[in-house]
Amino acid sequence: MEELVSLCKRRGFIFPSSDIYGGLQGLYDYGPLGVELKNNLKSAWWRAMVFDRDDVEGLDAAILTNPLTLKYSGHEETFTDPLVDCRKCQSRWRADHLDDGTCPSCGSEDLTEPRPFNLMFKTALGPVDDGSSFAYLRPETAQAIFTNFKNVVDSTSRRLPFGIAQIGKAFRNEITPRNFIFRVREFEQMELEFFVKPGTDEQWHQQWVQTRLDWWADQGISPNSLQLYNVPANELAHYSKATFDVMFQFPHGLEELEGIANRTDFDLGSHTKNQGDFGIHAKVMANPDSNSKLAIQDLETNKWIVPYVIEPSAGVDRGVLAILHEAYRVEELDNGSKRTVLAFKPHLAPIKVAVMPLKRNHEGIVAKARSIKQELQALGLGRILYENTGNIGKGYRRHDEVGTPICVTVDFQTVDDDDTVTVRDRDTMQQSRISVPDLPAYVKEYFR
Repeated sequence: MEELVSLCKRRGFIFPSSDIYGGLQGLYDYGPLGVELKNNLKSAWWRAMVFDRDDVEGLDAAILTNPLTLKYSGHEETFTDPLVDCRKCQSRWRADHLDDGTCPSCGSEDLTEPRPFNLMFKTALGPVDDGSSFAYLRPETAQAIFTNFKNVVDSTSRRLPFGIAQIGKAFRNEITPRNFIFRVREFEQMELEFFVKPGTDEQWHQQWVQTRLDWWADQGISPNSLQLYNVPANELAHYSKATFDVMFQFPHGLEELEGIANRTDFDLGSHTKNQGDFGIHAKVMANPDSNSKLAIQDLETNKWIVPYVIEPSAGVDRGVLAILHEAYRVEELDNGSKRTVLAFKPHLAPIKVAVMPLKRNHEGIVAKARSIKQELQALGLGRILYENTGNIGKGYRRHDEVGTPICVTVDFQTVDDDDTVTVRDRDTMQQSRISVPDLPAYVKEYFR
């Protein structure tokens, strides 16, 4: 973990937030390369969930959330962690994270009794902060999908089964943020709520588990690094009939990367008016405040039903950490030296191609390199970097370390002789000469 954290800061992936003022615990900023990696991961998820399927719609809902939404979802009552204080060193900890009832900071056993700690951030609405008008920063993106269920159905005429996908920020007032970007207070989620007919939910649940495992493999996560955890009944969330957690071997240990839950009809039922009219199976809170029926008509029976929901939910930040860890390697070279490599899948690489002139002040070489950069950038594959440092060997090592799959070197042979460039592959370190007119087709095929 220390090596990854150092690399991330040194190369511009991830910085501590407000670093010049000593940082702010549980918050991080994504730098020039980190934002590209993060956006590439989100784009890959969106493409797989929305573009490549014909049964999913997208959504981007507000972060500020009506308190009634989180009242009827159960968050106000259940979204808490057990908090204990150490009387000796005044540190605070989650009671369920303590080993043998001792303080991780000083080892003292003189701890307070556990008490509930609300994880949600509250903020005032309007010009006067008198406590009467407030909202929560959403603790998850899912509830806005449920409250928009009718809007999406009415505007798209969707029928079961179908899903609504969303990527967005969520906020949790973690007692003890830790392990770099694994557990933080501000994070992003990639969530799909997939609505199915009751009775088909278990089959769909199994199908989505396999779909998500396959997707992580496509992002470069080895199946050997993943385990599937069937969450026991006594550990299930209040809304869950069954949950499978995709566990990844992070630098700090085996932890959850993604959860795939069968949420039954709990959420739509909780936000539905006149719940008794729809035969809701889950135990939900009576809701006199809703003005909608979040149900859909079954075309076979013409009856209105409240669908069951299968929810694959992954943290973007945890995904970034997993991909960084999986891609990181230090290789021993034949000459006895070492090189650090981030062996990203090409579609995730923050920089797709680095174009480097051999001589930084040679007018012809520089002009040709800039021309090639613009031509490759127009392919729409992602960021193409023009780098005029003049030291090709150091450039190769730097781009190995940040995961750039291809480096293109423009030299004297390019401008004086045969209009070819040197193309160097990150993983094999092999170099080949390719004609400039053939270069766009070569690059497109590489990233296909």
